[in-house]
Amino acid sequence: MSERRACAVLRQPRSTQREPARGRDDEAALTADIVELAKAYGRYGYRRITALLRHAGWMVNAKRVQRIWRREGLKVPQKQPKRGRLWLNDGSCVRLRAERPNHVSAYDFVEDRTHDGRKFRMLCIIDEFTREALAIRVKRRLNSTDVLETLADLMILRGPPAYVRSDNGPEFIAKTLREWIAAIGSQTAYIEPGSPWENGHCESFNSKLRDELLNGEMFFSLAEAQVMIEAWRRHFNAVRPHSSLSYRPPAPETIIPRGGTIAPWASAPAIGGARSPSPSIASAGQMH
Repeated sequence: MSERRACAVLRQPRSTQREPARGRDDEAALTADIVELAKAYGRYGYRRITALLRHAGWMVNAKRVQRIWRREGLKVPQKQPKRGRLWLNDGSCVRLRAERPNHVSAYDFVEDRTHDGRKFRMLCIIDEFTREALAIRVKRRLNSTDVLETLADLMILRGPPAYVRSDNGPEFIAKTLREWIAAIGSQTAYIEPGSPWENGHCESFNSKLRDELLNGEMFFSLAEAQVMIEAWRRHFNAVRPHSSLSYRPPAPETIIPRGGTIAPWASAPAIGGARSPSPSIASAGQMH
């Protein structure tokens, strides 16, 4: 069939049929940046990638990033299953929720192995309100004394939290640790046995740590693990967009004005002080 007849059947002007497709001038650069970020952060979805692009200077719509994401065949991480709550017989729900920074701190252990097969443990401590990773202590063995020392170092800098949430592991229910927490004016908030979802913020952080770092890195020594895990913790606090914080990092590296403070968890303008997630990202913003 000729082009004239085909266009007549489809009621499409021949000028439209002959018009060559024209993409946007910055399509190749944006696609390259998205692919580069997807390689660097393999478990991020297009929404977090959009936030990183905006922090790097791109003024791009999330829908456009999604179209390029699908066209390039990039992987979207699966959502984690929802967990139930602790319900009482009268139908009420017991849940201590953080209401301000340094209100509820939570901690838990994560285990991994170095290349030689030897185990090492990580003590992860977070602030449930700001989502900030306060500390990750890495050692071959961690006991209640190590937990106490790590908490003491944090409380010297930040002050004691109102509550400290944890499971019922032997390192957390040690008498010395409980007496020390009570002496500084904090309270323990132990979860019910067999109910890890009650410590959901810390469990979520542990899964991100394993998914984004531990599952993709091979540590040849304990010192290498300590350095890389600390670098990831700083990236998690200062660069990584958090969906619960409107895709902003919990503790971005910003210049605090004299006499004032900047709270990333408050309703503030988009933060532009975070470092560029990748040196190859375009530095000049473009309107789309």
